[in-house]
This record gives sequence, C-alpha cells and structure tokens, in this order.
Amino acid sequence: MKSNVFYEVVGNNIRKYRKIRGYSLQLLGELVGLTKKTIQRYESGDIKIDVNRLGEISVALDVDIAKLLEGAEEHLGIRTPIKVSGVPLIGTICAGDGLLAEQNIEEYINYPFPNKRQPDFALRVKGDSMIGAGIKDGDIIYMKKASWAEHNGQIVAAIVNDCMDGMLKRMRWEEGTPIIRLEPENKDFNVIEAYPNQIIICGIYMGHFSE
Repeated sequence: MKSNVFYEVVGNNIRKYRKIRGYSLQLLGELVGLTKKTIQRYESGDIKIDVNRLGEISVALDVDIAKLLEGAEEHLGIRTPIKVSGVPLIGTICAGDGLLAEQNIEEYINYPFPNKRQPDFALRVKGDSMIGAGIKDGDIIYMKKASWAEHNGQIVAAIVNDCMDGMLKRMRWEEGTPIIRLEPENKDFNVIEAYPNQIIICGIYMGHFSE
C-alpha cells in the first residue's frame, strides 16, 4: 500500500509541474516518446515509473528530479530512503569504435538512488553499438568506478591498448584462454579481443536514460 502511495505522490508532482509548464498530456507524452494515456496513468499512480523514465520526464519538464520525488520517499516503506544526488557528467563515451572525450565535468545530473547504489559518474554515449541493450546515441549512462568487471557479461567502459579512447561494451571471457572479448550489442560492429594487460576498465554500467 505504501509503495502505491509513493507513485501517487510522484504522479501528483508530475501533474503539478506539467501544468506549471503549460504542457498538455499529449505534448508531454510526445516529448518523452509515450502516449497521452501512459502519462495520465503515471500521474494517477496507476502504473509504476522507474528512475530512467522519471529522469526523462524531469528533463522534458525542465525540473530537478528531486522536485518530482518531493514528499514521496516517506511512503516507500523501506528503511533506506531514496536520496537525490548530483552525479558528475564527465564526458562522452563512444559505443561504437571507441572514444572517451576530455574528462572535464560538464554538469551535475540529479539522480535518485538508495544509498548503496550511488553512481560515481555519468557519461554521454556516442554511437549505436550497444543499441541491442537499449543504449542509444546521446543517452546518458550511470557508472560505478571499478578496475574490472564483477562478473562475466557485464557492460563496462573500457580503454584498450593505452590509447585514450574508451568504449562501452559487454565484457566476456572463457575458461582456458586469457583472451578478453569486448562485445557490442549490434551486429554491425566487431568484437574486440585483447589480453587483460591491454585493457583498462573505467567503470561498470549501472543504468541510463535518454534525454
């Protein structure tokens, strides 16, 4: 019951800021690629909204995501409340053949998370080699700092062969061979194979949203 109230409060906040912006249900839906009916169901709390979708709506409404969560945390029914923190967006990573842009902080992105799942940084994707995983050109991905994948098949940001070019790929290995495979999620791109000492892992993928 408490979680249902949580989504109702979030929905009321979406409705409030949509009306402040003067947007119709139809217009907001078009801005985030949803139907008018779906936006209406979000606002009434009839369906759950995930963090990625809430981030898209906050961008469309030009309002901090913290405002859309205002007053909702107390209804979650969990001991660890959702917090909103500024995650540094530090550049652009290529989900194609590889490019990690200058490591300057471009801005801070508000991101709600339970305390134990805080992202360390965010990157903007350039290219579509990970489109099979739902990650598209221009998406913002949230990353956890790490020096290696935690398990086989994880999506990571990697630099290969000491060139300051990075890429977002799925990292795999097989027993009996030292070769690491960095696999795209798009058949139009090639798998990259390298030895462990040729790979630097910058972080592990935690999630993403589309602007």
